[in-house]
Amino acid sequence: MKVKIVPNNHEKKLGDQDFIVSKTDLTGRITYANRIFMEIAGYPESSLLGVQHNIIRHPEMPRGVFRFMWNTLKAGEEFFGFAKNLCADGGYYWVFANITPDYDRDGKLQGYYSVRRKPPQSALDVIIPIYKEMLAIENRSSIKEAPDASLEYLFDVVKQVGAKNYNSLVLGLYKPKGV
Repeated sequence: MKVKIVPNNHEKKLGDQDFIVSKTDLTGRITYANRIFMEIAGYPESSLLGVQHNIIRHPEMPRGVFRFMWNTLKAGEEFFGFAKNLCADGGYYWVFANITPDYDRDGKLQGYYSVRRKPPQSALDVIIPIYKEMLAIENRSSIKEAPDASLEYLFDVVKQVGAKNYNSLVLGLYKPKGV
């Protein structure tokens, strides 16, 4: 029986030098999680390995972002993005994520490799209102149409700001300290 986690407003923040690392199989089941991931998300390794990575999906994250992420990865491309993740205690944490396809020695896709770090507040100030509008669009749409409807909005925002695509938008927003 899966326990439903009730989100709260307790934010956890990654340190400037922290990196969350995880690997999944082709279906998104976690095959590796580093200690920082376990600590900030509040899960022991035994509760993460073999579990869908969406165990940490916060309900305030638009489904359209994940639709785009999976489309990008299935096309063999790397994904960059910001995500609000859910902790085991209902708290949350924001990350700047880079997810890449993981190939074996023979070039066969075996899963996905993700590295997440602390996002700059300036980027969150831009992305949070976009995600809120995407969620509002999803809430007004049918379940089947919701991710595509919010993605359409996201792509409109990308065009309006003159970015080449979503990855270039988020990479432009991610400016680590000292750069």
